[in-house]
Amino acid sequence: MRLSYSFMDKLAMLIVATGLISVAACAPSGSMAPPVSTTQAETASYIIGPGDTLQISVWHNAELTSTVPVRPDGRISTPLVNDVVAAGRMPVELGHEIEGRLKKFVADPTVTVIVSGFVGPYSQQVRIVGEAVTPKAIPYEAHMTVLDAMIAAGGLTPFAAGNRAKIVRKTDGKDVDTRVRLSDLLKDGDLSANTDLRPGDIIIIPQSYF
Repeated sequence: MRLSYSFMDKLAMLIVATGLISVAACAPSGSMAPPVSTTQAETASYIIGPGDTLQISVWHNAELTSTVPVRPDGRISTPLVNDVVAAGRMPVELGHEIEGRLKKFVADPTVTVIVSGFVGPYSQQVRIVGEAVTPKAIPYEAHMTVLDAMIAAGGLTPFAAGNRAKIVRKTDGKDVDTRVRLSDLLKDGDLSANTDLRPGDIIIIPQSYF
């Protein structure tokens, strides 16, 4: 049996098809970011950066203990140790370097380096850009999540398209985008939209179309 379509039937089909195309065009691209891991993620070793504050302790030598800033050139100076490179190194690695330099003055020195003020190297900071109340770069901390970063940035502006936000992460030398539902997370309290961050992540929040 042949089926015939009236003008109204064809018009309805055209409207439906146009609507589907529009929805597809507006849908954000990229994979969805996974929820926060239920198991404790491996803690990345902290890398010292310019602007950090370091507490340098020398066992049984209180006069050599000091608290120093990491200068913009990435170096520090402590009693008996001048201009040692700190930026880009782990605290334990820096401690061993200082121990080696102190051996000329102290027998078997034991040095502990504690980071008491965190900034971190630029490459490991988390950046929040776009429609955040306070776009900024913040130091990465172990087990940091998108929720932590957005609290630091003051949340979303009224013009933010939060559910079209994305995280840009350097993976194998390439920038990889993953979508994150910030509106669901911050406005509706949907914790399944929260996700882990890694050093160097960039959170990009676009503006709403209307």
